[in-house]
Amino acid sequence: MKTNARKPRKGYTLIELSIAIGFGLVVSAMVLSMVNQQFAFLRIYQSQSFLMEEAPLISTHMNRLIGQADRFRLHKTKDEALAGENPVMSDASVLVLNFQQPDGSTKAAMLAFDKDSKALYYYLVPTAGALADPQWAITRKAADIQFSIENGVLRIRLTGPSNEQVTYSGVMQQ
Repeated sequence: MKTNARKPRKGYTLIELSIAIGFGLVVSAMVLSMVNQQFAFLRIYQSQSFLMEEAPLISTHMNRLIGQADRFRLHKTKDEALAGENPVMSDASVLVLNFQQPDGSTKAAMLAFDKDSKALYYYLVPTAGALADPQWAITRKAADIQFSIENGVLRIRLTGPSNEQVTYSGVMQQ
């Protein structure tokens, strides 16, 4: 007697394979979309890192330095600042700070933005002779830094690498 019993099949049908491939394509498209979104968020975060990481540190240093200063003046260049010539009220890249010492003497420090290295350096100003290497760099990530005095208030405008701008204001101690 002959029976028409089906043998168990050993593969998938074309419809089953098509559904599995389609499902795989949909899942891979969603994963690729999420990866692209993460890269976009990372680019946004990196472009704002100057505002989130550098700017608060710069603010802390500036507040301490300017708050302890007895007087300040602005110059266009380090050479003019050392010679005490041509002080300006705006568009300066050098800030000279004078500090009264406990023994009554005065010490000077200089904040100078170097346009070539894109860094704001802190220098101790010697009483005589040439300016030595900077003591330390306050930031190396600024695109531009401008000092100005408006109504007796020192303004410091920092421009970040993505052209974001932050303005700090400070006054001398009373």
